[in-house]
Amino acid sequence: MRFVLRRLGFFMVTLWAAVTINFLIPRLIPGNPALAMLARYRGRVNPQALHALEIDFGVGVAHQSFISSYFGYLANTFTGHLGISLTFFPEPVSKAVLQALPWTLGLVGTTTVLAFLLGTLIGLIGGWRRGGVLDSVLPPVFIVISAFPYFWIGLVAILVFGVILKWLPLGSGYSVTDTIGWSWQFVGDVLVHSILPAATILITAIGGWILTMRNNMVTVLAEDYVRMARAKGLRPWTIMWTYAGRNAILPNLVGFAMSLGFVVSGAILVEYVFNYPGVGWMLLQSVLNDDYALMQALFLLITFAVLVAILVADVLTAILDPRVRES
Repeated sequence: MRFVLRRLGFFMVTLWAAVTINFLIPRLIPGNPALAMLARYRGRVNPQALHALEIDFGVGVAHQSFISSYFGYLANTFTGHLGISLTFFPEPVSKAVLQALPWTLGLVGTTTVLAFLLGTLIGLIGGWRRGGVLDSVLPPVFIVISAFPYFWIGLVAILVFGVILKWLPLGSGYSVTDTIGWSWQFVGDVLVHSILPAATILITAIGGWILTMRNNMVTVLAEDYVRMARAKGLRPWTIMWTYAGRNAILPNLVGFAMSLGFVVSGAILVEYVFNYPGVGWMLLQSVLNDDYALMQALFLLITFAVLVAILVADVLTAILDPRVRES
């Protein structure tokens, strides 16, 4: 319990620091989202319209002190009032993010979990049977592929399977002629559109998990408790899963947790290449449009997700390895 409370304390302090930095950065950099909004329209700027937009975007409010603005920002953040989006004006930031988040969680989240599971399994078996066919072929192939950037693999996939073979759609999350809803036709179309971006993320991410798990497995197999298990005459599969595998996977848990945390940031390059309507694409649009409110919300969401994922990984590590609780 003391271990969990200590981790919770670190979590709260780090979250407070992240929220504070998120408040300071947009106020220290030059620019005004209200002026950026009005710059889209030609002609004379109406002072009343500018003042109204500044109030909506939370800038240029002269009567508020820095401290009152800070505490107002904290109150709005923890109550879900994240401001008005410039990119999707006049839509609130929270609504815009909630619309894009399921797309990213479905695509990047699923592929991240699959990459971890497949990479861990291949690395586990490859490390257990060093020098075998699996260990000699799959790890080198996937590690070489993982060296290629996401966007290059995505462009090649679009060229081969979308342009030349015409098997799969070129991009987007669904066909423009679809009626959005929970129908089998729409869900099937979404799945078809996600094949290329999902495959791009999967084949470029799996190599790192294979290499890490294989090296961990090779190190663990040299430990005394593994030798003792073999001396007892335990079955090889029992030794591989219960003794070696359980301990070899521990260093990967924090890395996997951070990967899950960064899922909400989306795969920016992949989503941009495939024009996929996820959080990564939205983050890029917010930067291009000087949409400070949307940027703040996305950065805060990413930070919160990573912190929660690391907290969960620490707790799971303590459950699997009692020695951690004593540190």
